Amino acid sequence: MAAPRRGSARLLSLLHPYKLLFAGTIAATVVSSVLDGFTFVLLIPFLRTLFGDSALPSQGGSQVEAVLDKIAGPFLRAGTPEIALRNVVIVLLVALFLKNITQYLSALGQVSIQEGIVRDLRVRLFDHLQRLPLGYFQRTRAGQTIARVISDTDQVKTAVSAALASLLQNVVVIIVYVVILFGLSVKLTMLSLLLAPVLLLIIRPMINRLRRRSRELAAERGEVTSHVGEMIASAKLVRAYVAEAFELDRFRVLAERYLKRVLRAQRYSSLTSPVSEVFGGVMIVLILVVGTRLALGTGATLEPAVLITFLAVSLRLMSPIKSVSNYPTVMASATASAERVFEVLDLPPAEGDRPGETTAEFSDRIEFRGVSFEYEASEPVLRDVDLEVKRGQIVAIVGPSGAGKTTLVDLLPRFYEPTRGAILMDSVPLTNYTRTSVRKLMGIVSQETVLLNDTVLANVAYGLKDVPLEQVRAAARAANADEFIMRLPEGYATVLGERGTRLSGGQRQRIAIARALLRDPPILILDEATSALDTESERLVQEAIERLMAHRTVFVIAHRLATVQHADFIVVLAEGRIVEHGSHTNLLAGDGLYRRLYNLQFRS
Repeated sequence: MAAPRRGSARLLSLLHPYKLLFAGTIAATVVSSVLDGFTFVLLIPFLRTLFGDSALPSQGGSQVEAVLDKIAGPFLRAGTPEIALRNVVIVLLVALFLKNITQYLSALGQVSIQEGIVRDLRVRLFDHLQRLPLGYFQRTRAGQTIARVISDTDQVKTAVSAALASLLQNVVVIIVYVVILFGLSVKLTMLSLLLAPVLLLIIRPMINRLRRRSRELAAERGEVTSHVGEMIASAKLVRAYVAEAFELDRFRVLAERYLKRVLRAQRYSSLTSPVSEVFGGVMIVLILVVGTRLALGTGATLEPAVLITFLAVSLRLMSPIKSVSNYPTVMASATASAERVFEVLDLPPAEGDRPGETTAEFSDRIEFRGVSFEYEASEPVLRDVDLEVKRGQIVAIVGPSGAGKTTLVDLLPRFYEPTRGAILMDSVPLTNYTRTSVRKLMGIVSQETVLLNDTVLANVAYGLKDVPLEQVRAAARAANADEFIMRLPEGYATVLGERGTRLSGGQRQRIAIARALLRDPPILILDEATSALDTESERLVQEAIERLMAHRTVFVIAHRLATVQHADFIVVLAEGRIVEHGSHTNLLAGDGLYRRLYNLQFRS
């Protein structure tokens, strides 16, 4: 695979969808800059008229004055000095008005570009995150991922639009002003340009250090975000163990470390502005010293009015030059954040349908043939699993903790792919089918029910569009959930809170069962669906599960062996291998692991 593009070239590629708008923004900037320069050039006829001279010289003068004479000469010379002064003021106001209109249009274009870019990048990153392997989320702190989606993309927006666009706009302004300065005085302009490269040599070492500090700062920001997210999610645990002071100390250490990173970065970031400003002040003093000699004395070659205008334009040029000199500082910080975003975008996706994959259909059986799986190399979780489940059968998967039960059923919806061996549906490998179509055949109810901070209706109908309320209620009734839902303040329109905190564990499970019933899948996966529930909740949930299992092919993971006695057959896993399989009666009659597990639970 080719190495990913880095740096400014990759950042500039984000501008591609907005190239026409960007070109229009630059065009508006050019017009605004020309008009801005034109208003300064009008200082020459204004000063001449004010001090009793003609508005424009009758002969000689600078090239800029010659151009001005061609454009507005007759109008500026018309009538008495008072009328000429009035005309100069009118032209000045018209130019000022037009300049501000084009400047406003340029600013609007820039905002549209930068907000469009950040939206596009966030959507692209969010989409890519959904296609990354589940392992990425297991080894990456949630706060780091959130920081990349929110704050780092904002920094990239700054680089691409505010910095790169501003750079081009300021370069255009500088070019226009330099052309005007050349037209006013070639000698003074050459003096200014000869000093400019010195500024770059002074700033460059600071930029290199800033880039490293900005990378450290972005990573530290992600750590702070992660810690806050963990604390919010663990608020009950923190209070139960009276760990508020402990958590505060941890956060204080992170906040202090973040402060140090900020100060280190700002040490170099804040230095470029005063350096460039002092340098600019030195340039203005030199121009003033040299210009005075050219404008005064017997051998004067520069009119005082032209010198004053040259100084005014030079001072006006300081702002864009300062922005351009600060551009590497902005880019150093933004590039560090951009690298964090591109790091995620460059990760190879595990999800998504590939060419040649077809739509899955299930009519006969599911087979595991010599399936092995490893999360980490040389650390097998499943070893040579052979299993056949016919349509309509209920298979229970039991075994001690860490035996690989959840991993086994996670391979069915292709959350992971087997390291060796194959899983077949109707004698066709699952890898021949699209993930989307395989998952549509399956309903999953796990021990930890995931509910969104949304209405009951949206949670039951999650992933489906325009589902009638009555259809949702029918699924909820079958899941023994309709009764308690209707007792909620707003019924099915009640917002459940983050992670469904307004509901009990049994109620959350019944919402999950209603969600699975609404999809009406032919294959059902139940992963410890009744564990950690009180007796009454377990009874209601078990009734709902029995309705859910009817006429479906079911994989049941259960810790409580009493709940799987009526399965068509039971598979016993130990250390990733199937060590026993058969009916409850046959396994209990043997002298294997199943009987030992059963006796441990029912020895009383």
